[in-house]
Amino acid sequence: MEKKSLPRVTYSNIGVDFGPLHDHLDVAIPAYALGTAHPNRIGGRNDEAGARFPVSSPIDDRIRLGEFFAADAAAVDRAVAAARKAAREWGRRPWASRVEAIRAVAAEVERRKYELGIACLIEVGKSRAEAMGEVEETVDLLRYYADEMAANDGYARDMARAFPREATRVVLRPHGVFAVIAPFNFPLALSAGMTTGALLGGNTVVFKPGPRSGLTGALLTACFEAVLPPGVVNMLCGEAAGPTLAAHPGIDGITFTGSHAVGMELLRGQAARSHMRPVNVEMGGKNPVHVTATADLEVAAEGTVRSAFGLTGQKCSACSVAYVERSVFDAFLAKLVGKTAALKIGDPRARDVFMGPAIDADAGARYAGAVAAARRDARLIHGGNRLSGGIFDRGVYLEPAIVADLPYEHRLNREELFVPFLSVMAVDDLAQGMALANKVDYGLTAGLYARDTDEIDLFFETAEAGVLYANRRSGATTGAWPGIQTFCGWKGSGATGKGGLGPWYVPQFMREQSRTSME
Repeated sequence: MEKKSLPRVTYSNIGVDFGPLHDHLDVAIPAYALGTAHPNRIGGRNDEAGARFPVSSPIDDRIRLGEFFAADAAAVDRAVAAARKAAREWGRRPWASRVEAIRAVAAEVERRKYELGIACLIEVGKSRAEAMGEVEETVDLLRYYADEMAANDGYARDMARAFPREATRVVLRPHGVFAVIAPFNFPLALSAGMTTGALLGGNTVVFKPGPRSGLTGALLTACFEAVLPPGVVNMLCGEAAGPTLAAHPGIDGITFTGSHAVGMELLRGQAARSHMRPVNVEMGGKNPVHVTATADLEVAAEGTVRSAFGLTGQKCSACSVAYVERSVFDAFLAKLVGKTAALKIGDPRARDVFMGPAIDADAGARYAGAVAAARRDARLIHGGNRLSGGIFDRGVYLEPAIVADLPYEHRLNREELFVPFLSVMAVDDLAQGMALANKVDYGLTAGLYARDTDEIDLFFETAEAGVLYANRRSGATTGAWPGIQTFCGWKGSGATGKGGLGPWYVPQFMREQSRTSME
């Protein structure tokens, strides 16, 4: 079968026959070349300054992904200088020209999607479906943001006239240079989305991939560089590059996805400056699902399992707490445990694996600490072990953990863990569950399973989160797609009140200017 006719993966098309895609990946994955050096990219050129460091796959620590270069302060200076130089021309380009360029980048990503998807799988430990879905999301994200720029005429508006000879037009203008600081878990879609928002707004970019995702970062940068002038997108790796970049005086804005602690540190740092630079942050979640007595428990259990344990729980939108009405608690829990026990954990290069490894030893330690606390303070219903033997000894492979009866105010019900850990709580009714969920500092996603329309209305009107799903079999709290669901963090999950994947994302990378002239 031609590659162009292989089935396309999204996060919600469960039940599709992906056999032909798996057949292609069965051949392509073993043939994928790894282990080369990936220099930083500054001004369209390789930059090999800084200490080399190797990175291995979380799947198997014997798989060497490649060597990368830890950018020091001097490298950050060079990258910012290159971006500032390129910004002079890029920022003056007509918005329609920038849109055309981003559409060409989307075509390049689509052309290389199997290369990018396999890299994502091996580098992060995603399943085949998760990895290929992310590449498809990346393509759609680029095209959607470009389409929104065009649909809004570059976000320019003619204003009312005070008198006939006075004309005013409001335009959105670039800031200059944006630092794009990305996480490991969606190394293509999140990196591309943040970078594209900045670029469409007329800014240039210094991009810092997650510490464990330099391979996909390098491949994605190559897609941008295949279309854009040198210096419009620059890439730096290394732990120190992120904070050095964020503090650099030549940066005009920051966009970040990651932990609440780091996001708040970035916001405080900018507020202490002589003037505020824009900081767009998405800072994780503690995402609840509510299951009422009117729910279809089969659908509810499947959607909850998919959201809690997909990508080994390492999603900011992962379902981490379930509030279940007491009358169906035992029945729901039985279905939940049964479906969880059936998940295949292992090497995600195999076609039938749902859960691969956690990203690193730190994740394993968080999981062990959470399980120990749950054993002490509640009932561990399922899982709780780090797996061993064979490939399990060469990565951090974790059983999905399901815990019941934690005290409502327990830290495990309030803190983001980023591991496969689900707390299941009994509540009197939906109103009680909503009140408990809304006490949490985060507000990213939330889900509901109920067939009563009043309950659905209560959920939509009361939930303090930016992304809400009702009765979704493909995922209780996960699965947003560009142009279909927006992805906005409320409370401690965000800062701007505007989210990604939707129509109000790109304007966050520009600033308003009113232009009045006499005719």
